[in-house]
Amino acid sequence: MRALIQRVKRAAVEIAGATHSNTGPGYAIFLGVGEGDAEKDAEFLADKTANLRIFSNSEGKFDHSLLDVKGEALVVSQFTLYADAAKGRRPDFTAAAKPPEANRLYEYFVSCLAAKGIKVKTGVFAADMTVEIINDGPVTIMLDTRDTARNEKI
Repeated sequence: MRALIQRVKRAAVEIAGATHSNTGPGYAIFLGVGEGDAEKDAEFLADKTANLRIFSNSEGKFDHSLLDVKGEALVVSQFTLYADAAKGRRPDFTAAAKPPEANRLYEYFVSCLAAKGIKVKTGVFAADMTVEIINDGPVTIMLDTRDTARNEKI
């Protein structure tokens, strides 16, 4: 499972010209679910995301988490995080989970993040969305449960 996390001043999702959801300061999280991902990946990633210290303290050092600053999260499903563009000019998405499983784990990730006390808004799975992000920093971090599993036990 992959999460591209952007620290934001605000973020919003628009569908068919109407605002679907929006957040204040916190994270815009683009979540990709890969083939073979499971609940433990969503749980690990939600915990890592909620506790990731990428908000500055009074000295300008990254020292505060989303929980510490009581930030919000906008979570948008993003299967293209599993794009493989190594060959040819058209990306291959076969490493992404199939839609029913991806949606199930996307919803599970959202529920895990909310269970940690974070106010979570979402896009709509598989919808054509416009995502507006006002970056803060900018700060952008990529987390991948397959990479972090080598360093931390899932």
